Amino acid sequence: MRRIAVILLNVRSAENAGAICRTAECAGVNGAYLVGITPGPTDRFGREVRAFRKASLGAEKNLKIERVKNIGLLLKKLKKEQFEIIALEQNKKAIDYRKLKTNNKLALILGNEVTGIPKNVLRKADKIIEIPLRGKKESLNVSVAFGVAIFRLSG
Repeated sequence: MRRIAVILLNVRSAENAGAICRTAECAGVNGAYLVGITPGPTDRFGREVRAFRKASLGAEKNLKIERVKNIGLLLKKLKKEQFEIIALEQNKKAIDYRKLKTNNKLALILGNEVTGIPKNVLRKADKIIEIPLRGKKESLNVSVAFGVAIFRLSG
C-alpha cells in the first residue's frame, strides 16, 4: 500500500488547511505536516481554531498532523525514509500530474495561496507537478488543487 504525506508550507487560510486535511483523510493520506504560518486545529496557546475545525469536520481525529518548524530538516528526514518529494506548483519544469510515476512513498508539498512554494524548496523536490488548466484563470485554490491531485496520486 502506498504511503503518502502532505506538507502544507505557509498555507495562510485555516479554511484551506482544514479542507486539505479533510480531503487527505478521505484519500487515505498517512499524515500531514504543518510548516511555517500554516494554521492547525489548535493555535499556539492550545485554543481551538474554529475555521480549521469547521472545514476539516473532525478529520484531524483520524489524520496524524504534526507541526514542523524547519522545512529543510523535514525534507531531509523524509528523503532518508525514501519518500519521493513532489511539489504541486506551476513551474516551467513541472510535468502534468497525470503523467507522474512515483515509488510507494511520496510527500506532496503545497504552498502559500499567493506566493506558492519558494524556489529554494522547489529545488529540493524530486519532481514538480502541475494541473493543466483550460480556462482563463491562472490557478486553482490550493485545497481544490490538492483534491484534484491526491486522488490521482493515491489511486
